[in-house]
Amino acid sequence: MSRELVIGLDLGTTSAKAVVFNLQGNVVAEAEEMITSYYPQTGWVEQDPNEIERLAVLAVRSAVEKAQIKEDELLTVGFSSAMHSLICVDHDGDALGRAIIWADGRSTEQAEKLKQLEGFKLYQKTGMPNHPMSPLTKLIWMKENRYEPYQQAAHFMSIKEFVILKWFGQRVVDFAMASATGLFNLNSFQWDEEALEIAAVSKEQLSTIVPPTECIKGFKSEIAMEMGINVNVPFVIGSADGQLANLGIGAILPGEVAITAGTSGAIRQFSKNASIDHKHETFCYAFSKEYSIIGGPTNNGGIALQWLKELLNYEGSFDELTKEAEQVLPGAEGILFHPYINGERAPLWNQQAKGNFFGVTITHKKQHFVRAVLEGITFNLYQIGQALERIAGEPNKLYVNGGLSRSPLWLQMLADVFDKEVYVPESHHSAAWGAAWTGLVSIGKVDSFEEIKKNVPMGDVIKPNKQNHLVYKEIYSKYEKLGRDLSKYF
Repeated sequence: MSRELVIGLDLGTTSAKAVVFNLQGNVVAEAEEMITSYYPQTGWVEQDPNEIERLAVLAVRSAVEKAQIKEDELLTVGFSSAMHSLICVDHDGDALGRAIIWADGRSTEQAEKLKQLEGFKLYQKTGMPNHPMSPLTKLIWMKENRYEPYQQAAHFMSIKEFVILKWFGQRVVDFAMASATGLFNLNSFQWDEEALEIAAVSKEQLSTIVPPTECIKGFKSEIAMEMGINVNVPFVIGSADGQLANLGIGAILPGEVAITAGTSGAIRQFSKNASIDHKHETFCYAFSKEYSIIGGPTNNGGIALQWLKELLNYEGSFDELTKEAEQVLPGAEGILFHPYINGERAPLWNQQAKGNFFGVTITHKKQHFVRAVLEGITFNLYQIGQALERIAGEPNKLYVNGGLSRSPLWLQMLADVFDKEVYVPESHHSAAWGAAWTGLVSIGKVDSFEEIKKNVPMGDVIKPNKQNHLVYKEIYSKYEKLGRDLSKYF
């Protein structure tokens, strides 16, 4: 009996991943190709779109070979992608330079000016906070600096759109990726005329906006041959990695919040309406005509722990490092850590933000600093969660994925700080599973997005410790007030 398999193709910041799943959400095979980032100047971060397109082909081919997929077994391939990348493309569909990715800070000045002039008005329409990660501010930077690829460009697109253009000859973008540009109107589901005018681009230079279930036509036979799959396999455009991570983890109903904690992090919740935060602390991006996703990304997840590990010249594993912190009680014996070592997106939206240890004494040792860093990462996510709560109400469940979710200490800390049960899927490929499931919805193999909840293999549930929560509640109050005071000095 032949198997029924699907592939989720996830174009992330650090790698292109192809994951083969069965219909129950179990991983059959996976392949990962690492992406190179380039740093031509301080604060600039770029990637080569042609290299990523080739790596994506390799990843699919390798996953297909590992799973030994027969021609009739693959039902569909769904796309996931990191948001906010921007490529200038010529009339022939060739990149005129590297992609400027979300982590690039060259448009910091332009983002600040935009915030002062049009910030809240645009934010209300687009749901995109004013920040240098936004393609809108990148385009303003290009315009003001007479950036040559910008001046020569026929089209502007994300890495995901570029890969689709190379494989299908189509210029299409899903609701979520369009929404993450800062150029998309949440109410009309069209490109926003005012944002286009500010960026000095026309809607003809941007891709056609389609829903996440859009099946992309025109798959090139030479690409299919390279991947080792049938040219008639339906490819579905999918969505952005944040939306799909929520879907793939099963966090889609009211009160269900998903936290991704990898190198960076995010906390997100689906909403039936486009919901804007009056304090400007969260994003709101479209997913489908019915669902939007609200939340906030942080620059400072596991990268803060990695930084500390390198600073301490610690040669053991991350597991060994965090195990040492288990010896320390909640509160790290008085040390508070604000984790803004990499600037910050939510909740501050301030690229000039700086990290800080507070309360250090001569009695503190390595394990206290490790615990303080883990608690700082958690408090930062909790602060973003408070903004989410203002908009969407109190959460009742936390779903977690990403590298930090492999730390039992951190998972318990998260449950204790939020005072909520924490659910962790067996697979850490939530965005890829969300992409694959979107493909299944598109081809009619499953009835709805919501049905995925029956098909997410879950591990143990972590329950909060009430006593620890009360301790953390008091410490968080101090963390939040101190952070507000420190922000004057960034």
